[in-house]
Amino acid sequence: MLLQISIGTMVILTTIVVTALVFWFIEGTVTRASPWLIRRPYSPKMAVVLLVTVVTVLIMMTLAVWTWALTFLVIGVFGDLEASVYFSIVAFTTLGFGDVLLPHEWRILGGLTAANGLLNMGLYTALLVEVLRRVRSEQVKGTTDDP
Repeated sequence: MLLQISIGTMVILTTIVVTALVFWFIEGTVTRASPWLIRRPYSPKMAVVLLVTVVTVLIMMTLAVWTWALTFLVIGVFGDLEASVYFSIVAFTTLGFGDVLLPHEWRILGGLTAANGLLNMGLYTALLVEVLRRVRSEQVKGTTDDP
């Protein structure tokens, strides 16, 4: 049990650190892009920022799923990559079909995977909202600065 909790904690921390670093990067990118964002037209720029942010979130989610899948593969929970990836996606998204299950001695990792997915989904949502809020804020600020 302690081994599972230790492994799960390390994987969760890894995915959270990656998410935080990407969040920091995007925040800096929006700040650097501020002069471009405050010039009209606003709508196409908002669409570009949204598209880039959503693709970034999908990449982060994919990295987190692959981190879990490779962990399952390395510790020998599943014998093949496809089962590891499939279970990771189903557990991380908290979908939980139940057609592929963890062996009894590793079942705590399933709950930790789902908890990690739930936490990361909240972080991804916060990232999307924050980026759109920042862009809109920059655009409003730019409008009030116009002569």
